Amino acid sequence: MPLSANSQATKLIGMPEIVIPSNLLPKDGRFGCGPSILRPEQLAAFGSAGAALMGTSHRQKPIKDTVSEVQSGLLELFRAPKGYEIVLGNGGSTAFWDVAAYSLAEGNSQALVHGEFGAKFAKALAAPFLGSVDIQKGEVGSRSELVATAGINNYAYPQNETSTGVVTPVEKVEGADQESILLTDATSAAGGIDFEASNTDVYYFAPQKNFGSDGGLWLALMSPKAIERAAKIAATNRYIPEFLSLQIAIDNSRLNQTLNTPAISTLFLLNEQIKWINSSGGLTWADAKTKASSKLLYDWADAASFASAFVANPKHRSQVVVTIDFDESIDAAEIAKVLRANGVVDVDPYRKLGRNQLRVATFTSTDQADIEALLACIDYVVAELG
Repeated sequence: MPLSANSQATKLIGMPEIVIPSNLLPKDGRFGCGPSILRPEQLAAFGSAGAALMGTSHRQKPIKDTVSEVQSGLLELFRAPKGYEIVLGNGGSTAFWDVAAYSLAEGNSQALVHGEFGAKFAKALAAPFLGSVDIQKGEVGSRSELVATAGINNYAYPQNETSTGVVTPVEKVEGADQESILLTDATSAAGGIDFEASNTDVYYFAPQKNFGSDGGLWLALMSPKAIERAAKIAATNRYIPEFLSLQIAIDNSRLNQTLNTPAISTLFLLNEQIKWINSSGGLTWADAKTKASSKLLYDWADAASFASAFVANPKHRSQVVVTIDFDESIDAAEIAKVLRANGVVDVDPYRKLGRNQLRVATFTSTDQADIEALLACIDYVVAELG
């Protein structure tokens, strides 16, 4: 819903108490962390080619071809090593946490926890049929590190903690047991942050962040070791619900399909975004773009007298999810309310964090000029609120 003038915002939600001058407003006022901004070109393509796919069988060639394009496009984007596969299934990242617990994890786990989503994955790995979970807890707004420990079979962490805006590099756990696997929750990082695929065994994500799509699917780049682990567990007598069976997802993915009917629109929009990123310069290009966009926000916060970056350590700051704290004399919730009334939406903080802050997505589709406009709008609102 691109908004370029107050008249458009007013038509939708009524006249706001504070009217931001139209020349300050961004062309596109969507800055949410998911569902995220969709490019007009994606929607235009869906209105023509994509619409023809709706209401058709996902077991037939047109949809299977789309799935195949998504898989090959992601392998190209991630510069995947030989033997790695793109596996996809029904549900989102929250579903994959249970998929991993039922179908991939074995024995003891270690998990980085410094926010809401890392904590949820750690909880899933504490299933009663698994071993213990060694939680490496970091301060919210910062992070800890994974530590190689004998007897740990599964290492898990969020590459980008969406709730707080903390990033963790995709690196091997040096000294870890040879049979252990590393699981990277890349939900809000994939497609926007560069990484070396050989450093992880499972790089899983959802399509409604940097990939500018919608919900209903999880996707994972899986190493041969992880694929072998899934096959080994599937051959045991462990109870695995069909919907949470990773082996069934692997088998279906090799046929370019999912167990149940996928969200066709999600697949189409995802494919359009993958093609756009690859044709623009790939992950290196996307990485540079999100770094430049987030830097605008961090530089602004560092210079402002009434704001500061929530993530104090620059090495821990995300380039795709920026969290900005405000002085207690300024109500960030009121800023978000005024912005929304003027058509600039979804900059509210993560609901469970409970901080006086704004959270801004700087995903690959976000135009840097719109970030600059957002900052001008915030400055204007702060001045008006007095």
